[in-house]
Amino acid sequence: MSTSAEASGRVAHADEASFERLVLQSPVPVLVDFYADWCGPCRMIAPVLEQLAREAPGVRIVKVNVDDNHALAARYGIRSIPSLLVFRDGQVVTQHVGMATKAELRSLLGI
Repeated sequence: MSTSAEASGRVAHADEASFERLVLQSPVPVLVDFYADWCGPCRMIAPVLEQLAREAPGVRIVKVNVDDNHALAARYGIRSIPSLLVFRDGQVVTQHVGMATKAELRSLLGI
């Protein structure tokens, strides 16, 4: 998948090669969605993440496919999906497991 979707209003996709640049080195808060294509709740939250990306230009939304990125999922202790982690200055500051509303996502991000 392309990792170039960094422009405001778009959800980016990260893998091992791009995670540090897209997430850990980001100058803005990043909401990372650890997901899988076969996961029903993951598919349900995807449009909410897309909408949030369009409405909140001061944050970055990044998706990581756990089936394709086992090492990243293991590094962050992902055991259930969707798992949503918020990073600030390269550190996890909060997390949420399962479906979330747009209001809950905004709250996680502090926006």
